[in-house]
Amino acid sequence: MSYQDEQAFRRWCASAEPTPWPAQVNLRGLRPLLRAELQRGLFAHTQQPRPTRWDGGAIQKLVNTCRAAGMNSLTDLAIGSSDRCVRSISGEIARELWRIYRTPADARETGMLDTEHFGVRFPRRTSCFDLTAIPQRWLRDLAWDYLAGLLQSPRCPRTASSFDNVRRGCVELGVFLAVDAPGGGHDATSLRGEHMRRFVADQRRRERDRLPSLGITKAGGEPSMVSATTRGLVFNSVRTVMRDALDGGVADRLGLDRQFVTALPAGEGLPVRTRRPFSDEVARALADETNLRRLAEHHDPADHGVRDIWETLIATGRRIGEVLEVRWDCLGRYGGLAMFWHDQTKVGNFDAAIRIPERVYGRLEARQAKTLERFTARHGYRPTGEQRARLALFPSPNRNPHGTVSLSKEWFYGPFRAWVAELDLGHPVPHQARHTLATNLLRHGATLTHIRRYLGQVSDRMAEHYVHLAHSDLEQVLQHVWVAGPGTANPGELLTTDTTPLTQAEAQALAIDLSRRSTPAEGGFCTFQPVVDGGTCPWNLDCHNCDKFVLSGADLLYWRRKREQWRLLAEGASDDATADYLHQHFEPTARAIDGLEKALAGLGLLDDALALDLRKPQDYFHRVWSTAFRARDLTAACAEAGETNGPSEAG
Repeated sequence: MSYQDEQAFRRWCASAEPTPWPAQVNLRGLRPLLRAELQRGLFAHTQQPRPTRWDGGAIQKLVNTCRAAGMNSLTDLAIGSSDRCVRSISGEIARELWRIYRTPADARETGMLDTEHFGVRFPRRTSCFDLTAIPQRWLRDLAWDYLAGLLQSPRCPRTASSFDNVRRGCVELGVFLAVDAPGGGHDATSLRGEHMRRFVADQRRRERDRLPSLGITKAGGEPSMVSATTRGLVFNSVRTVMRDALDGGVADRLGLDRQFVTALPAGEGLPVRTRRPFSDEVARALADETNLRRLAEHHDPADHGVRDIWETLIATGRRIGEVLEVRWDCLGRYGGLAMFWHDQTKVGNFDAAIRIPERVYGRLEARQAKTLERFTARHGYRPTGEQRARLALFPSPNRNPHGTVSLSKEWFYGPFRAWVAELDLGHPVPHQARHTLATNLLRHGATLTHIRRYLGQVSDRMAEHYVHLAHSDLEQVLQHVWVAGPGTANPGELLTTDTTPLTQAEAQALAIDLSRRSTPAEGGFCTFQPVVDGGTCPWNLDCHNCDKFVLSGADLLYWRRKREQWRLLAEGASDDATADYLHQHFEPTARAIDGLEKALAGLGLLDDALALDLRKPQDYFHRVWSTAFRARDLTAACAEAGETNGPSEAG
């Protein structure tokens, strides 16, 4: 290489941009700190669960800009005039450097809370929470300290919703104090209970008159409207922060009046939004083949699986997140039965399986093939077994190179709401499919325990949000669980046809039969017809050794007491021979009790039977015992039952 002016050549070498090379970034000529910052930013970008796509040319352009400006650090870069890609790359690297260059105490001074400082990253959210919208420094510090303590506590939430609620509540209070309180509320010692009471009154008035919020805006800049839900969230979150400051002694150090803290209403419960099942008209429209085809063709042209998700929701009654987040290997046949594996714990444990219809199994199986084809087309090879286990069945098309991230709820709601609006069905929501399935299960004879287990609820009380089952209905079903008594050849044998729940019509018909063909006895019912008709018992009322004596679910506690009495007698026997005799004498009865407990457990009614005791005198005034029927109606019903069931079921 030749040149005439060496100095000019050296200046040109220092200022000329490097020649671009594929998959390479030239960092020569950068200051050491700046070079280390860029290297750290590139590495951190590769560790993101859902990294954005960075073009090599845009990265080199950012490097060239920094080299030409002779900067020492990326924090000195002014990127107002740069293009969009350079601004995006430099902004993400700057956020990573912000976390490195600042301690949590430094972040508190700036009004920013970075969850990564505490090792927490909420799903589908950035790690930085901006609290600078809270005007008062003392209130902003209270919110920051409370959220930081929450991040370090064992009860750290799984999602960022509680953090958003605290920020919203403190912003609402801070903006109101800036307008209403003396000195803009910056001096905590000047605040009194009347200021908090005026804030409460203002929130309730805005809720009543549907006025916009003072400090909260939507994504597009439009003010957010105050509703019963937002008002409850604001009250609860502000009270939580204030109480935490009061308990920790921070309120006393600030000089905050105690009445200001306690004036906020306690126990502001959020309005309970109950979902109704789909009406017959809406259910038919949402399951119509023509409408489903329109959902797939017009609202999901890229075929991401909106129809498959919706049909799975209808058939299984799962939560929307449980269907969206399933893995590729969520299907399987066990004993020839089609099973659907999903996560009911909300923490990523895909260990719950339910049976699904063959139609849904076929659709999901076809979706598996489409997901594999798209992965192969993108990467040029079929995924291995380990990759398939991590692969999402409904992968997101954005920032998801490995296909492990599922579609979000917000993405699904978009095409679904547009589809429902076209059908002009009102405002049905996907979660109503869960209520509809629970109601159908109840209508076909399932008990509350069966519904709870199928829906994946923790307790019967949670399942009551989806179905309403009166306690009297449980008692009626308990009366229909019959097992043979201790005097029969097979004590404890279930006398009903099977352990499947009875429908309402079957239960009513059986109750009519039992009222005519049985009579209450000590610890059970007598089914010997001469005695039922009013005759004398030929066995001198020796019911417990009679093969005509049966036990019902209402008698479980009675027989449990009997078992305890015999055990106490055996333990207090004078010798072993007497104790063995007592045990052998009661052994048939013990088998009957065990059979009754197994029958009740099979129907999911064991807990209800343990809570019911119809052998107490005051319980004879219960509706089950006080309800009467006209004789001619009973006669007609029994006659119809006899013609239908035949003589084999009449005995």
